[in-house]
Amino acid sequence: MLSLGPGSDSFLPFLLPYPSAHCPLLGLPGLLGSVLPPTAFSVLCFLLTLSEVGSQNSKACALPCPPNSSCVNGTACRCAPGFISFSGEIFTDPLESCDDINECGPPSPVDCGSSADCQNTEGGYYCTCSPGYEPVSGAMIFRNESENTCRDVDECSSGQHQCHNSTVCFNTVGSYTCHCREGWEPKHGLKNKQKDTICKEISFPAWTAPPGIKSRSLSAFFERVQKMSRDFKPAMAKKSMQDLVGSVDDLLKNSGDLESLDQSSKHVTVTHLLSGLEQILRTLAKAMPKGSFTYRSLDNTELSLVVQEQGKGNVTVGQSHARMLLDWAVAAAAEESGPTVVGILSSQNMKKLLANASLKLDSEKLKETYKSPVRGAKVTLLSAVSSVFLSNTNTEKLDSNVSFAFALHEQPELKPRQELICAFWKKDSNGNGSWATTGCWKMGRGNGSITCQCSHLSSFAILMAHYDVEDPKLALITKVGLALSLACLLLCILTFLLVRPIQGSRTTVHLHLCICLFVGSAIFLAGIENEGGEVGTRCRLVAVLLHYCFLAAFCWMSLEGVELYFLVVRVFQGQGLRKLWLCLIGYGVPLIIVGISAGAYSKGYGREKFCWLNFEGGFLWSFVGPVTFIVLGNAIIFVITVWKLTQKFSEINPDIKKLKKARVLTITAIAQLFVLGCTWVFGLLLFDPESWVLSYIFSILNCLQGFFLFVLYCLLNKKVREEYRKWACMVAGNKYSEFATTTSGSGSSHNQTQALRPSESGM
Repeated sequence: MLSLGPGSDSFLPFLLPYPSAHCPLLGLPGLLGSVLPPTAFSVLCFLLTLSEVGSQNSKACALPCPPNSSCVNGTACRCAPGFISFSGEIFTDPLESCDDINECGPPSPVDCGSSADCQNTEGGYYCTCSPGYEPVSGAMIFRNESENTCRDVDECSSGQHQCHNSTVCFNTVGSYTCHCREGWEPKHGLKNKQKDTICKEISFPAWTAPPGIKSRSLSAFFERVQKMSRDFKPAMAKKSMQDLVGSVDDLLKNSGDLESLDQSSKHVTVTHLLSGLEQILRTLAKAMPKGSFTYRSLDNTELSLVVQEQGKGNVTVGQSHARMLLDWAVAAAAEESGPTVVGILSSQNMKKLLANASLKLDSEKLKETYKSPVRGAKVTLLSAVSSVFLSNTNTEKLDSNVSFAFALHEQPELKPRQELICAFWKKDSNGNGSWATTGCWKMGRGNGSITCQCSHLSSFAILMAHYDVEDPKLALITKVGLALSLACLLLCILTFLLVRPIQGSRTTVHLHLCICLFVGSAIFLAGIENEGGEVGTRCRLVAVLLHYCFLAAFCWMSLEGVELYFLVVRVFQGQGLRKLWLCLIGYGVPLIIVGISAGAYSKGYGREKFCWLNFEGGFLWSFVGPVTFIVLGNAIIFVITVWKLTQKFSEINPDIKKLKKARVLTITAIAQLFVLGCTWVFGLLLFDPESWVLSYIFSILNCLQGFFLFVLYCLLNKKVREEYRKWACMVAGNKYSEFATTTSGSGSSHNQTQALRPSESGM
């Protein structure tokens, strides 16, 4: 057997590709091949070629040939097989060199066949199977596709993989990947389905109560959540989700002290619940087996989800409350290769915590629609609140829109300034939340449902919005009219203070009535509107002051009825109440009512749109109740007064002068009661306007209050007119002597009357 001796193996890559076409034994390979092995035959050809080169070199060769070449004749050299020069295989330039030909590279690479790689060598090449493949024939190297017997190596079954024990090996063509076990997820910073994947068991996310919210019901709920977290096992993911939905239903159904929380705290709580539910359900769904799952609780809360490998096209998730259509590419997380989760949770019980939630308006769009500024909106929830959760957590701006169909639980008849809108719950920087419509729009309505599209994801619902559209004409009438009323009330106050001939107990009543109306109207004009929608300290203070001023005005009006009773019914038995008692009753009674109201329910002061009494819980009766009592009491007094006047007029010798004066006072008091009473009957409608006509009536009556009192108690009073005439002459610089002479007699008679009957001096 031919042996090349030690170290000959290092020449094999060079000897094996030696072409038989250049062998001196050309024509004998078939004969010698039956005797010699292929390797020995190649070695023998190589040695004989070297001997030929030696014999040629022994001849005179004028051109010195570079390495990897041989002399052709006295002027040319030929590159050895597997090498080539710049001029080609044969060259005559002594400065040229023979460089290796890369048979594995372009322009004409060697075809080793599929699953194989070409390896270039010095002057030759060979083929080997690609990593992850092995030759069936056992020959590790070959030269062309016909000799290729490579096939895939199953690293998983053969134990050649390096997957961590927290993963499962999956063989692929030419390689393998390591997948997390069911109920496990990749560790932070690692990806699933990689060779270096390391996984950890899915755990129940941490979820605690929102800070600053004190509620026993909420604390008990989160204690149950903590118990679920401690007992959680990935194999129990389905049961854990059902228990979580049931616990949320119990919290919302038996809310207990949650109902007593202020509006802001309720909205912080619901924001915390919605975001926490999305996170936990997304995590637990990863531990679920692939497929679809729907659960409906006893309280009609529904959970629907789909778990599967990311697909192409659209996916639909539906239930009785809502249906959702979106692209799989939207649902999949950007850097995760595990199963994709798409889910939706719909609850009707969230309505309790979302009552009176504010709505962020698209003011410019609404102004264009209604041709007038929109100050706010009252919203009514018409569908279940549906929270969407996906594997993709970056859902603020989606690559493609998501379509929804929400079932309506009510079929409202829309009135003017009302609209059905697609809204979502938007969290702010303080953990609070409100309804918003940006990025969502209504597509259509039919078959008891509303179709919407959104460019982002959150918690959604269908709302009926009743817009508070500002009427520029009404606003102008109110502001100008109140300014006129304030001017008239100020003139009344100055008149009652400076005109001495009319001083008396009834003038005192009129003075303080005008003071209360003046202060109340000024506060009304300056601060009745609550800008921003949040009921703060300023708004509550304005509401308290308005409550007090207007109650005090009605109390002073009731005191006028009492004075009229003493004047007419008991005209010969006394002079009425003293000034001290008048002030104690006129200012003390409303102070007691407001103090009790504020102490019992301070949150009753202030509303989203107006700084006035809240309609909830019957708190408005702290104003309507006393006003109704006063109006009815005065009405009874006036009936008795008219009856007494009728009797006195029918007497044999009636005091006609006194009776006429009493009749005039009664008529003016009744007219005053009618104007003030009617104004506030319509005034209640301003804070919850349903009719533009009634709002206009209130504004006009409210603006005419001061003017009416000025006409009634000043311009129609002869003594006051005389004083006005006197003041006018003094301002004009004219002497008043002539006027004083003609009126001195009447003036002295009035002074005598005032001294004798102070209670009648105001007539």
